[in-house]
Amino acid sequence: MRRPRNLFVLFCVFFSVPAIAAAETESFRAQYSVTLLGIPIGKGSFDSTFSGNRFSISGSVASAGIARIFDRTNATTKVEGSVGKQAPQPRSFHLDYTSGSKKGRTQIGFSGNRVHKVVNQPELPTRDRWVPLTPAALQAALDPLSSTLVRTDDPSKVCTRTVKFFDGELRADLQFAHRETTQRNGEPIVTCNVRFVPVAGYQQGRNQVDYLKNRSRISISFARLGNTGFFTPVEAHIGTQVGTVRVAATSIERR
Repeated sequence: MRRPRNLFVLFCVFFSVPAIAAAETESFRAQYSVTLLGIPIGKGSFDSTFSGNRFSISGSVASAGIARIFDRTNATTKVEGSVGKQAPQPRSFHLDYTSGSKKGRTQIGFSGNRVHKVVNQPELPTRDRWVPLTPAALQAALDPLSSTLVRTDDPSKVCTRTVKFFDGELRADLQFAHRETTQRNGEPIVTCNVRFVPVAGYQQGRNQVDYLKNRSRISISFARLGNTGFFTPVEAHIGTQVGTVRVAATSIERR
């Protein structure tokens, strides 16, 4: 397995947590399941705490079901930062993981609107046809957890954004476009089509990256989180070379 940035962990982390900004401290717990062609392959649990404009998110993901037989993957992750008027401003991101007998860690430090420190243990190997990271590519990039925060109370604005995603190695743009808005229990469910555009930190010609860029169909559905002024991911479908991965919230509860 190639570090825990395969589709399972990437999208478990990507759909991690609802967000809220309030004068009083608010906490939530979100549970997610991951299936491939209807077969359980992973699960995740995330806790978030928001106090004023400060936030902290921590969680864990693990392989599950039949996937556990072939690939025992476990990961814990945490981010801390603040919620600005337009976008989150992370301060630090940590990811620790085990995959079989292999262990690793990723740490990302932020300063203002830029990434100023990246530590990967073990260090990333040198690869041919590698697209290197540059300071310009990392400008305004967000870690996987912070990239979930959608600050709007207007359903029509949920899909009008591009997320500059960075996980410590891969830097990609996730370009959102509105697909449909439906109703569930009188509340809007907004579904966005998502285009994956690799920017840096990847190997040119890699089959998995090329498939995500050119052939994969990705959609994410968001629901309003009460009266907080935020929308949170509740379901996603990601087309892969072996079938469609579905990530779904099984529960989102106030703690």
